[in-house]
Amino acid sequence: MPAPIAVILARGLGTRMRRADSSAGLGEAQSRVADTGVKAMIPIGRPFLDFVLSGLADAGITEVCLVIGPEHDAVRDYYERTIRLERVTVSFAVQAHPRGTADAVAAAGEVVGRRPFLVLNSDNYYPPEAFRALAALDGPGVVVFGRDAMIHDGNVPPERIAQFAIVRIAADGSLEDIIEKPDAATLAACGDDVFVSMNCWRLDASVLDACRRVAPSARGELELPDAVRLAQREAGTVFRVVTLRSGVLDLSSRADIAAVAERLSGIEVRL
Repeated sequence: MPAPIAVILARGLGTRMRRADSSAGLGEAQSRVADTGVKAMIPIGRPFLDFVLSGLADAGITEVCLVIGPEHDAVRDYYERTIRLERVTVSFAVQAHPRGTADAVAAAGEVVGRRPFLVLNSDNYYPPEAFRALAALDGPGVVVFGRDAMIHDGNVPPERIAQFAIVRIAADGSLEDIIEKPDAATLAACGDDVFVSMNCWRLDASVLDACRRVAPSARGELELPDAVRLAQREAGTVFRVVTLRSGVLDLSSRADIAAVAERLSGIEVRL
């Protein structure tokens, strides 16, 4: 079975990254890129996104579509003209406006066609075993990460866990629900075994169709979790849940850069 294509969402505005943080102690190049909000290109010896692409290649995922904005010529130039790619091929899809993650996935529709595909964030470094697990599935699914591992093996402090979505897993191992930004009572009700979604999915045409039709959320965005629910409800799509006791590195703000750089210092990048 051929490996699915990976769609990397790199269109976001990077509002938190652009926000000044005098305590971050960044180098000049890091500050300059942070000012643009393009988190994927934050230099950590080399652009952060290089580490993500290398992890995909380590897992056997060699075809990648980057969803970028029309203003992101620097990203396109780097991967088309500056860096030599031997293990991965990179194509591009343009999301005209930052209307949400479902809209970003829909923007990649012409590239992925009717094939299965992975979806991941451009500002997260996931363990390669997450990609291997998704590639091995025979249908849609999501990798979720244990809360304790996120805290101890990633760079996410306990108080930040509530900023991410958590999942409820049905008795048969399928996805029951996604809870965005859970409050303290919801987290407490989950007990000790809390699993966090970091937007690392294997999707198919039913979800792509839902991304094109999903209604705006209360925030006014077209959001991937809402498209997942729509595919569950209308197409009967079942999402398998893969649980990992591993951490994810999250590059959301300037304050994250030093910790992420330290964790990635021993990682070899091969593109």
